[in-house]
Amino acid sequence: MTKLNELHEKWMKNKDYRDAHEALAPEFALARAVINARVTAGLTQEQLAQRMDTTQSVIARLESGRTRPSTQTLHRLAVATGTRLQITFEPARVR
Repeated sequence: MTKLNELHEKWMKNKDYRDAHEALAPEFALARAVINARVTAGLTQEQLAQRMDTTQSVIARLESGRTRPSTQTLHRLAVATGTRLQITFEPARVR
């Protein structure tokens, strides 16, 4: 059976795949940050949802990258996980 990492490495040689992957990088990074905040706080998705006064399915969508949260939602997540929200702007990569 082929491992996902092996497939990813193979597909990254394809320009269209690589471009699509790079375009989604910010969403992947945000999803990882949400998961990391929850796990570091020692919370399940359900517990985080309760603290944020939302549902577990909303948390699952945040963690999957299928939704673009507002800054208000990210602030509520930070409060619920005992973290601090910090948004930065960085110079764009020149191609």
